[in-house]
Amino acid sequence: MKKITIAIDGYSSCGKSTLAKALAHDLHYIFIDSGAMYRGVTHFALKNGIISNGSLNKEELVNRLNEINIQFGPRNQDESHPLFLNSEDITEYLRGIELSSWVSEVAAIKEVRKKLVSQQQAMGLKGGVIMDGRDIGTVVFPNAELKIFLTASPDVRTERRYQELIHKGDKVSREEVKANLLHRDHIDTTRAESPLTQAHDAIVIDNSNLSVQDQLEMIKTLIKQLTPAHA
Repeated sequence: MKKITIAIDGYSSCGKSTLAKALAHDLHYIFIDSGAMYRGVTHFALKNGIISNGSLNKEELVNRLNEINIQFGPRNQDESHPLFLNSEDITEYLRGIELSSWVSEVAAIKEVRKKLVSQQQAMGLKGGVIMDGRDIGTVVFPNAELKIFLTASPDVRTERRYQELIHKGDKVSREEVKANLLHRDHIDTTRAESPLTQAHDAIVIDNSNLSVQDQLEMIKTLIKQLTPAHA
């Protein structure tokens, strides 16, 4: 059975990781959350005072990149992998509002992207990989057999993210969450290094009114068309 590479790109809180995990489970593929890797670098910056007083010291972060070792641990039951920063499991810290406020700015740094893209490409050499992020189909795996670009309305994305944070116990308002999402959208789409763009051969799915199961069925149909051995 031929195993392909599947790239899923899209805006924040479009459900990329949720979809990728479910797809990996169904296909017995490896799921790699590229966004978690950038969050790991952002956590390092916050923990070490590289982000402080509302400012990111980009030069210091670049100079200390060799101190950052990002690794995924063994797969969990939900198909995700815990993220380790220098041998410490930091998964529980990756979705907080403060970290989310800075991750797009960290991810816009050329040297950070170069370091992580190299790791991501190495992870996908053998195929059978589903990776989600912002530049997977355009930069990390430009030759991926299947590229999906997920989108949803800002209000739907805001509600999804708000509910996720409230469930975790974070005290945030919908207005704060929406402002954060729009801020990240702006940085992601306008940064000079690997901006978020739709690959020319990507298939667009607006999942504002689609369940995860709806999306799974759509994508599995596409995979069968590409690789009859999956049928």
